[in-house]
Amino acid sequence: MPGGRRGPTRQQLSRSGLPTLQTLVGSSCSNGMGVRARGSNTVGLSPVPLTNLVTPEPVRHSRIPSIPLENTVVFEFLLFLYLLVALFVQYLNIYRTVWWYPYSNPTASTSLNFDLMDHDLAIFITVMLARRLVWTIVSKTSQVSVTSLLQYMILMSSQLVLLMLCGWVLCWTLIRLFRNHSVLSLLFLGYPFGVYFPLCCFHNDSRSQTIPADCTCLDQETDGPPGRPRDLLTLLRENLREHFTSHTSLPAHTCPISPEHIRSEVEGLKMDFNRRIKEVLFNSLFSAYYVAFLPLCFVKTTQYYDMRWSCEHLIVVWINAFVMLMTQLLPPNYCDQLHRSAAHLGRWQRLEHGSYSNAPQHLWSESTIWPQGVLVRHSRSLYKAVGPYNVALPSDVSHARFYLLFHKPLRILNLLIGIESSVVLYQLYSLLRSERWNHTLSLGLLLFCNYYVVFRLLRDRIVLGKAYSVSLSNGNLGLKSQ
Repeated sequence: MPGGRRGPTRQQLSRSGLPTLQTLVGSSCSNGMGVRARGSNTVGLSPVPLTNLVTPEPVRHSRIPSIPLENTVVFEFLLFLYLLVALFVQYLNIYRTVWWYPYSNPTASTSLNFDLMDHDLAIFITVMLARRLVWTIVSKTSQVSVTSLLQYMILMSSQLVLLMLCGWVLCWTLIRLFRNHSVLSLLFLGYPFGVYFPLCCFHNDSRSQTIPADCTCLDQETDGPPGRPRDLLTLLRENLREHFTSHTSLPAHTCPISPEHIRSEVEGLKMDFNRRIKEVLFNSLFSAYYVAFLPLCFVKTTQYYDMRWSCEHLIVVWINAFVMLMTQLLPPNYCDQLHRSAAHLGRWQRLEHGSYSNAPQHLWSESTIWPQGVLVRHSRSLYKAVGPYNVALPSDVSHARFYLLFHKPLRILNLLIGIESSVVLYQLYSLLRSERWNHTLSLGLLLFCNYYVVFRLLRDRIVLGKAYSVSLSNGNLGLKSQ
């Protein structure tokens, strides 16, 4: 109507209807860097931290019971026993005979062709598989407190005799193998060590990084100034010590408040987790190589064996050794420690350009604990906070990977249960369809060993599942009562 009062336009209504950050959390926000909205320029704000205006949801940690961990000597003995059984199974698959034939047949007297087997190679493989057990016994006995000089001399003499016996047997079998085989065949004996030292001794990018002084979650051992390069002997000594020693010491977690302290703790845990995974991968591949692959390299050309069954045995041994080492080197308390650090770290989700253009955006600050759902700009990209606490570097892929792996405390345990259960089910299926006596015997022996691993995993899963569910339900009741 002419001369009447005009109301607001549709565009003004749409813009005025959107809530701004000032109406949600107060008149001033962000970290002093400004707020950016659609159709507006950057507005200077007072330097008030975002955490003073929007309080992040507190991280509530679950209390899990102390699950007893196997003694290192007991675990190494069980692993050595399993590898011996797997080695016997591989020799059974290669040198089996038709022992039910009449006694006039030369192969009917025994179930294995012992005359075709290389006994020196079997002894060499046994000594190589026992290296971890021997070193664990020596290291554990060296920590025993003695009260007299006689006890000390007896202890040192027994350790020396054990090491010299293993070294003498190893050298004696190597000399006999050099006499009976070609140099090309003998290269397979030390192939794992030839791959391990170049890859692990000289590729020390993670070790060259200095750990901040405020990171107290790990007990780091250094042999000199942090920035000084180390010589070859130091690298060999450190890697040999890590190769023979199991990392069973658990770092202590203290809920940090400072974002810098949280990131420092995560960096230390990442380095420790990578060392443990490296040890698991190498020792599992080492065991599968010497148990299932090396006997095939010394088989005579006239000897027939089932290649497919031998390859399946190699894969099964590698998977079982991998799961056994993972359960020992990544115990439940250690996984809970990783989960707690991931809960404090948080994660950022990268958004496409143009999305959330009407929502308030902030410039990321390393000294701010960002709440869930906040949009920040970092390195010319837009990120959205995913976790309740978010102090991770938005552009750091390792932080996102760390949160993805450990923000659920039972993810690694569920993965190990799935892997081992799949192996057991496949072995049961193969046992039902087996027609040869050596297949039935080998599957029965390996299944007997795998049942123990599955029992340990399921025990930990049931106990931890109940503990985490009770803590979660108690936390929800506490929130509702508040």
